Amino acid sequence: MFRWIVFLIVFGVLDWYAFQALKTVTKNNWLYAIYWMLTFLVVGNFVYNCYDFSRRDGFTHANSYAVGFFIAILVPKLILLLTVFAEDVFRVPMALYRYFTIGEVANNYFPARRAFISKIALGLAAIPLASVLYGIYKGRYNYKVLKYTLEFDDLPKAFDGYKITQISDIHSGSFDDKEKVAYAVNLINEQKSDVILFTGDMVNNKAEEMHDYMDVFGKLQAKDGLFSILGNHDYGDYVSWESDEAKHKNLENLKHIQKKIGFDLLLNENRYIEKGGEKIALIGVENWGTGGFKKAGDLKKAVQGISENDFKILMSHDPTHWENEVLKDQYHYHLTLSGHTHGMQFGIEIPGWIKWSPSKWRYKYWAGLYNVAGEYINVNRGFGYLAFPGRVGIWPEITVIELKKGKKVA
Repeated sequence: MFRWIVFLIVFGVLDWYAFQALKTVTKNNWLYAIYWMLTFLVVGNFVYNCYDFSRRDGFTHANSYAVGFFIAILVPKLILLLTVFAEDVFRVPMALYRYFTIGEVANNYFPARRAFISKIALGLAAIPLASVLYGIYKGRYNYKVLKYTLEFDDLPKAFDGYKITQISDIHSGSFDDKEKVAYAVNLINEQKSDVILFTGDMVNNKAEEMHDYMDVFGKLQAKDGLFSILGNHDYGDYVSWESDEAKHKNLENLKHIQKKIGFDLLLNENRYIEKGGEKIALIGVENWGTGGFKKAGDLKKAVQGISENDFKILMSHDPTHWENEVLKDQYHYHLTLSGHTHGMQFGIEIPGWIKWSPSKWRYKYWAGLYNVAGEYINVNRGFGYLAFPGRVGIWPEITVIELKKGKKVA
């Protein structure tokens, strides 16, 4: 509680300072009242819903929207704050200079805050406000199909033109629109890929989150089947359980749900996919990640029975596994499929020009396709969303990768 009190005091002081930009532009008391009323409601709701995560029974929709609307007002206020502060960097020294050079004549003098700068600040603040609200209203279900073609000189000839659809990070506990999820599942099936691979985080915390969506995801179809792995959220590590047995049962229930949907869950295991008398190896590890995330993945165990010369596709939820273990392994893994980062659900991507997200400060490989020494990784931006109930610039992704027989890019 003490931390929240400190938070409210600091936030209130900084918010009052940012409010000066609005005061400079207008003297309308009704606008002032609206400003502070919205602030009070949004911040109050945020504190009410999120003040004690240790007692929460999973991250609810109420928690999610509280975070979302808080971010919606926080970012614009930060822009106002920085603008007002930048202006005062010049105003305060100017006032001091005039006081000491002109003397008492300047006793009551302080350069007026310039209205046009405040207007610019308000205009800039409106951009992230509108973007965040759009991300909450529509962005989280703004599914994009991203297609890649990868060439390998050692791809078995029978698999030339083989299509893989990857989805990741469903986070079913966050969904609140079954029709839009059903639309995305149909979009996956429309790709008519040979195989569908899911790279972890089916739920936020509990298996029961999937109950309302089993019939939807049960419609996924691919002629060579559906395969999956576990992500860090699937183990139920982020909520309190009444006992270890209850937590274990939750994980077993999730495994059963995946099987019922049609997924072949790979737990540090592998499968061969055969076609025209040839085969490729599909390997799935449990979650392995740096930065305090679970390290249940066992690559050596997962490749037992796999030949060094086999064409290998690895499913590993966290891309830090690829960076820290897979690239250093004696085996050559042609393609690794990961997720986990969500691209932080916020960023700017303009193909061929800019690709940026705060996620890049945490992850070296955070979204899209990467190639290191002829080994590829695709980091899927995620199908669902978590905590913040929206996406801004980093849209939910369905990845389609076509394998081609050709020259391998080193």
